Amino acid sequence: MIEARGIRFAYHGRRVLDGASLSLAAGELVCLLGANGAGKSTLLKLMLGVLKPLHGTVTLDGRALPGYSRRQLAQRIAYVPQVHVAPFPYSVREIVLMGRLPAAGIFRAASAADHDKVEEIIQRIGIAHLAERPYTEISGGERQLALIARALAQEASLLVMDEPLASLDYGHQMRLLARLEQLAAEGYGILMTTHDPDQPLLGCDRVALLIDGRIAADGRPDAVLTPESIERLYGVRVHLVRAADGAGIAFRSRERRDACAA
Repeated sequence: MIEARGIRFAYHGRRVLDGASLSLAAGELVCLLGANGAGKSTLLKLMLGVLKPLHGTVTLDGRALPGYSRRQLAQRIAYVPQVHVAPFPYSVREIVLMGRLPAAGIFRAASAADHDKVEEIIQRIGIAHLAERPYTEISGGERQLALIARALAQEASLLVMDEPLASLDYGHQMRLLARLEQLAAEGYGILMTTHDPDQPLLGCDRVALLIDGRIAADGRPDAVLTPESIERLYGVRVHLVRAADGAGIAFRSRERRDACAA
């Protein structure tokens, strides 16, 4: 488990986080929800050890993050960025193979076992048809799958993902979310950020709301996400729309509906 407790952080004197606490355990798919600029990416970087908090602690299995080397952390936690631009037109297979670096080391050539592991992951994620294509020429949704495959190649048990569904069309969002649910069911702990309140309702086990630098609520999406909490997050009034069987929930703007009625 990775856990952040009472995290405070500021950029150039501007406080971004003010006592935020969040945890992630194996087998969980957790959504960190907040408005643009709320500090979601900053909290991820603190939990990855990229940034150091002004106050508070981040622990991995009860041990403070500074007690781990960068290589040890990379073997336990994998990061999937929102945007990744390859400097060269590497093939998708080569991008995934880069995930073996924490295990193999930068001064050792990839072994047959490394290549076998990459092939197994490529097949498992369903991107075998992309393996030889240049990473720079595939779609956004396909790149996200390639980056997830690279993260899995690290053999880390915790995946931290910054807005993995952003800029993807609805079909790619649903396919990628289904893949994340499957990985969580296999025992991976997954923490993903989003600014879309509908996304946590589509498959996350927990949702944490980041408001004013703190985690204002943390729990089951159907319990945490209410018209009141969404108005507090975004400053817009909404109402809930349920499917006929009661299974699905979506948010729709009351302000837009009221304006149209007027």
